[in-house]
Amino acid sequence: MSESGEAKTSAAEVDYEHLAAPEPNGEVSGIWPLTAQRADDGALTIGGVSVAQIASDFGTPVYVIDEVDFRTRAAAWKRAMDEAFADLAGADVYYACKAFASVGVCGWALEEGLRLDACSEGEMRTAFGAGAKGEQIGLHGNNKSRREIEMAIDNGVAHLVVDSLAELAHVADVAHWGDDGGTVAKVVLRVTAGIHAGGHEAISTGHEDQKFGLSIASGAAWEAICETQRNQRLELVGLHSHIGSQIFTPEAFSQAARALLDLRARTAAEFGVVLPEIDFGGGYGVRYTAADPVAPAPADYARALAAAVREHVEASGLAAPRVSIEPGRSIVAPAGVTVYSVGAIKDVPLEGGKSRKYVAVDGGMSDNIRTALYDAAYTAALANRESDAPSAVTRVVGKHCESGDIVVRDVALPEDIAFGDILAVPVTGAYGRSMASNYNMLPRPGVLAVREGKAHWLIYQEEVPDLLSLDADYIGE
Repeated sequence: MSESGEAKTSAAEVDYEHLAAPEPNGEVSGIWPLTAQRADDGALTIGGVSVAQIASDFGTPVYVIDEVDFRTRAAAWKRAMDEAFADLAGADVYYACKAFASVGVCGWALEEGLRLDACSEGEMRTAFGAGAKGEQIGLHGNNKSRREIEMAIDNGVAHLVVDSLAELAHVADVAHWGDDGGTVAKVVLRVTAGIHAGGHEAISTGHEDQKFGLSIASGAAWEAICETQRNQRLELVGLHSHIGSQIFTPEAFSQAARALLDLRARTAAEFGVVLPEIDFGGGYGVRYTAADPVAPAPADYARALAAAVREHVEASGLAAPRVSIEPGRSIVAPAGVTVYSVGAIKDVPLEGGKSRKYVAVDGGMSDNIRTALYDAAYTAALANRESDAPSAVTRVVGKHCESGDIVVRDVALPEDIAFGDILAVPVTGAYGRSMASNYNMLPRPGVLAVREGKAHWLIYQEEVPDLLSLDADYIGE
């Protein structure tokens, strides 16, 4: 199944009439960044900067992020949660750094009033580099190192999201360590609510048989709660749930919220402890192609979560918890576009007298692994010019030594696409650069920010000498 939940189709079954990338329209619900538009000469521009000029000045492949788009989406989440929870105990929005993290982007998130959700030492250090204080950071991860736990505790992060009973013991051990006799670790337990939501199996994380979380159904979640009450080095401050990714139904989050809130009520009844925090995680869907549904607005998700909390407060008589969420993809994915140069082109005959045009670009699965990993669907557009040529069934592929090295499986592109043209693939701001590799010794692309006619590096482009510098036996040519 694809991430959208649709089964793969053969070449003969694809509806080619709907494969072309929609034109930029400046809407949040669109596929292109907010500031994307066509210039008078037909070239695509983002943030007032010509994509063709970006290719000429900075080279390809390159990731481009629209700063205005990112900030607009971040602010929308902050505003939605503030409004929905104004009559409760308030809410915090943590930007999920795993989607894409740089000092510059984390700085944008902080400036828009968001906090930062980190999963590693590298992400924590990036957050600190952006100016985040400890209380503005949460630490995730199912197998945190001692170094990461120490760093989190020493810097007073808001909480550590603990994933298992074994990790709970590990955190308690690290918290006990120290010349000053140790400190208490503030922990939030990641609970598996049994809600199976999202698309591809690899990104659905709310069901039982997977690596994340403490199951409510098996009793592991309750055992972990009991352990926190016995261990003086642990302070249980809340519960957490993340049910998957690419979720377009607010009701799925409502169901998971009710499961968490019921567990909170049980904790209060059994131990007299009213947990002050509840984290409903992330996983909010984005639109990758015209075939995908338009995602609900942040306010829709926020209202659904707030309704579940109000029900809990009325039923339990407990004070409302402070709520947090962790959007990442829904903020940065639509803000990002990957820019490629076209190389080799060939036509391959298909059944029924049809053919498919294979267009190879100068990147591939090393800069976007999601098509190969999740069968993710993308679209693409000719960026350096417009064309009146008829459209052709096209597969955009990379330059790697893999038949599965596909960037866009099916898209309608002009028949006259040629060597040296520039292609833009939208909705790649999340998990493009953060999951990139050096397969075939290709350098990872850099990341540019664009705004008001100017472009600047967020992350510099790697070069082959950068890769060779790590080879202990390389002595130069």
